Amino acid sequence: MSASKHTVVIIGGGTAGISVAAGLLRRQPTLDIAIVDPAEFHYYQPAWTLVGGGAFDISRTQRKLADVLPHGAKHIAQAVTGFDPDNNQVELANGRRLGYDFLVVAAGIQLNFGAIKGLPEALGKNGVSSNYRYDLAPYTWELVKNFKGGKAVFSQPAGAIKCAGAPQKAMYLAADYWRNNGVKAESIQFRNGGAVLFSVPFYAQALHRVVESYGAKAQLGDNLVEVRGAEKIAVFERLQDGEKVREEVPYDLLHVVPPQSAPDFIRQSVLVNAEGWVDVDQHSLRHVRYSNVFSLGDCSSLPTSKTAAAVKAQSPVLVNNLLEALQGLQISGRYTGYTACPVTTSRGKVMLAEFTYAGKVATTLPIDSRIPRKFYWFLKRTVLPWFYWNVLLRGHFVPEIHQPRDFPEALPELIKA
Repeated sequence: MSASKHTVVIIGGGTAGISVAAGLLRRQPTLDIAIVDPAEFHYYQPAWTLVGGGAFDISRTQRKLADVLPHGAKHIAQAVTGFDPDNNQVELANGRRLGYDFLVVAAGIQLNFGAIKGLPEALGKNGVSSNYRYDLAPYTWELVKNFKGGKAVFSQPAGAIKCAGAPQKAMYLAADYWRNNGVKAESIQFRNGGAVLFSVPFYAQALHRVVESYGAKAQLGDNLVEVRGAEKIAVFERLQDGEKVREEVPYDLLHVVPPQSAPDFIRQSVLVNAEGWVDVDQHSLRHVRYSNVFSLGDCSSLPTSKTAAAVKAQSPVLVNNLLEALQGLQISGRYTGYTACPVTTSRGKVMLAEFTYAGKVATTLPIDSRIPRKFYWFLKRTVLPWFYWNVLLRGHFVPEIHQPRDFPEALPELIKA
């Protein structure tokens, strides 16, 4: 079918797509922008871990997408099926093609629940839940508050996922509730398919202490490959002496984080790198082969954590660079890789991991953020949701004030759950 055309086409109405569109329109209100997304709702996903811990109302995390899109942007409620960057076009599910002068790919991440045998059938019953879905986070809380003891297992897959601290947060909030209510678990296990507990060693050491303070056990290199819900058995696989070995683990509560990837329509396109992410320069956010294509957020190849805090730092850089490119100027904005992960270590305290590329610690406040603090809990539960809806999604970009810090490597004594 024939193509319609816009100056800027943004794929995705999530945090990245909306904040970029709003930021562009604040700088250039007449800019012709189309946002392509078939979703009916927009979600504040950072609060779903709190929902799973009984500390946040799930209804406050959902709004109609039409209500949060910036005024002046055209909404195209269609799924994308492919890209034709050589002809500056996007292929839509209805068979139409959408032309652009500039393209921003901000389609988020895909949750591959089906990659784990038996998991889709077990979710939402059989003691199996995941805070990574709107409909399941409340069930996590039901499982936590009704847990009478037994075996609690929390999983994390190998590879990139959004908010890499979230799998641990689910465990910490559950363990804290049980401890405060006199519930003694037979075992609390955190089984992570990766080789480290957290990607930045400065924070990983501190988090190991938090795990120990709950009497939990962290097992690295264990990937969840099957769930037999009726039997309450989780099957994990690990490499041992060069061979894959499987272990059947009984559970009473199982919190699962699925493997994740860029959406299929992106992974199967010419825009990606060898790992399947949109291939952009890590500083300019511009595609390495197509100069009129940009990407940010979870679907991009940016070598940093996939969090809303990262998008907050990326959006103003992309807006600046796209507007300069529109004028034919050399782009000047540079993204440093900054991201933040508020790791909820208990109900009432948060460890705020902040860092830039290569895991360089860069905190907003000149204090050791490995120490869980009540102030960070207030920030996580109260300030950040307000900031998200009223500032970030409306294209109000605040200056980045984080700075590289050199704290002593020794762990402070105040680190505990």
